[in-house]
Amino acid sequence: QVQLVESGGGLVQPGGSLRLSCAASGTIFSIYDMGWYRQAPGKQRELVARITRAGSINYPDSVKGRFTISRDNSKNTVYLQMNSLKPEDTAVYYCNAKVSTTDLLTRNYWGQGTQVTVSS
Repeated sequence: QVQLVESGGGLVQPGGSLRLSCAASGTIFSIYDMGWYRQAPGKQRELVARITRAGSINYPDSVKGRFTISRDNSKNTVYLQMNSLKPEDTAVYYCNAKVSTTDLLTRNYWGQGTQVTVSS
């Protein structure tokens, strides 16, 4: 099995910054895409950023220029640096990873979520 553990959420004022981390552990053979999604109350879960193993990245327009995703393949960890935060960024942020495990099956895994609240 694979576990994704997120950290770094919290309360921040508008214009502030936060850095989220997500570490994968377990019976990992290889990790392909890793990404961050978010879900605000009453809304659908949406993509925030995604990065392939090779480093190709995509962002929606809503966060482009403010958020930066990166990963450390040696640590099976993905990061999300969030700058110039806005109240509309308030949501639960979820880590996601496409993982091939030692039984050579590839599955999609989710973290438990971390709350990000942007408020004065």
